[in-house]
Amino acid sequence: MMPGAASPSALSPRTVPVVAGAVVLLSILLAVLSLLPAVNPLHVSGFVVGLAGKYAAYALLALSVDLVWGFAGILTLGHAAFFALGGYAMGMYLMREIGARGVYGDAALPDFMVFLSWSRLPWYWHGFSHFPFALLMALLVPAALALGFGWLAFRSRVAGVQLSIITQALTYALMLAFFRNDMGFGGNNGLTDFKDILGADLHSPATHAALLVVSGLVLAGGLMLSEALLAGRFGRLIVAVRDAEARVRFLGYRPDHAKLLIWTVSAAMAGLGGALYVTQVGIINPSEFAPGNSIEAVIWVAVGGRGTLAGPVLGAILVNGGKTLFTSLLPELWLYALGALFLLTTLFLPRGIVGLLHRDRSSPASSLREAALQAEAGGDGAAAPLDEVQR
Repeated sequence: MMPGAASPSALSPRTVPVVAGAVVLLSILLAVLSLLPAVNPLHVSGFVVGLAGKYAAYALLALSVDLVWGFAGILTLGHAAFFALGGYAMGMYLMREIGARGVYGDAALPDFMVFLSWSRLPWYWHGFSHFPFALLMALLVPAALALGFGWLAFRSRVAGVQLSIITQALTYALMLAFFRNDMGFGGNNGLTDFKDILGADLHSPATHAALLVVSGLVLAGGLMLSEALLAGRFGRLIVAVRDAEARVRFLGYRPDHAKLLIWTVSAAMAGLGGALYVTQVGIINPSEFAPGNSIEAVIWVAVGGRGTLAGPVLGAILVNGGKTLFTSLLPELWLYALGALFLLTTLFLPRGIVGLLHRDRSSPASSLREAALQAEAGGDGAAAPLDEVQR
């Protein structure tokens, strides 16, 4: 386990609500400023609003990775698969919103199906003309895939590097499948050219501002939900599973059930992030499944602070902000900079930025964290998380 992994609510109990509130206030502020006249010195451009909304979606993905890596100790290299599946679910709704490009029988077909001379809408596209159904699928499809995958992997006690490699293989296989035209998802080009969402023009500044506020609210909700999930007995159990799984099993618990629950919840959260992402950028294609995207999400979590909830949000925003700036100046060197950032973080900032700024050693959660670190070093503190679970 990477040094610096924290335990539930490793920061002050007030930190996560404060960060959630700051996210909401900042998104509202940017949205309001974007609606000011362009001549106003406080006006924020639509480009900045779009970037902020995209960063919020990325932060939700980072938070989902932190749930399984920072707290359950499961290094996932395939969470981009859940993110992309949620994006495709929302993209299917937005494609249906465009209207008829070609009509065969009783259903309007998306443009790529007309180009491929398809005669009817595939059965799995039905229902996506309704926003609630699409939103539900953005949550359920990634969660169902995670549930099936996790049930097979965790009950077989696949862990460590082997599990990481399998998750990467999963997202790579999905990427290859979605590149095929006969899958019915647009092939290489994916889904794009969206027009409306819930009847609102996707290209209008007011819609962009509203989507940013919604993204901020959803991210804040994800933070609060994660805090609630990890604050009680389950949080102590999942940390104990991370630090001493064999001992937890000996005490009569089912580590596979605990890991499966947090794995499935994190997949649904990633899918919701993907749905928000598509509305901000206006396109979803198989490149979103690329294993490199999952690796980047892991780097965001490491830079911000693994196991801190607030850290991944900060890491996703800072790293992607740096990426936007860096790729505009020296695009060919960005990947080298990203790799160097991960190495430097691992060597000199193992707790991430948030762990460096906030060292609260007086709380019970901090005692759990210190016990976990002692366990890594072979100390006597390994029993502390287990003792907390038994309480």
